[in-house]
Amino acid sequence: MSLKKFILGAALVFSCIAPALAEELLTFQITAKNGKLIPERIVVPAGRKIKLVLKNEGPGPEEFENLEMRVEKVLGPGATSFVVLHNLKPGTYRFVDEFHPETAQCLIVAK
Repeated sequence: MSLKKFILGAALVFSCIAPALAEELLTFQITAKNGKLIPERIVVPAGRKIKLVLKNEGPGPEEFENLEMRVEKVLGPGATSFVVLHNLKPGTYRFVDEFHPETAQCLIVAK
């Protein structure tokens, strides 16, 4: 195969996949503050990849987790991070702050 044909073929493949790569993730934010996760419930589309931005506005560390999905993220005071959830099946997913499990919960509802 000539270099010219290879470059043209690669350009064609890239032009087909570039829109999918450029697709922006649906983004939702969860904030840990005063022993609570805010909001307590988020409705997201099922079957889509989503990004959860996690913020810790409290004075101490927070541990955002869902054991079923193997998601765990520890944030220091004032820190922001994110996790990506891939193609959630319809249902409810419970996330907790491990340091405040009784009061800091957020349900992700995939519909």
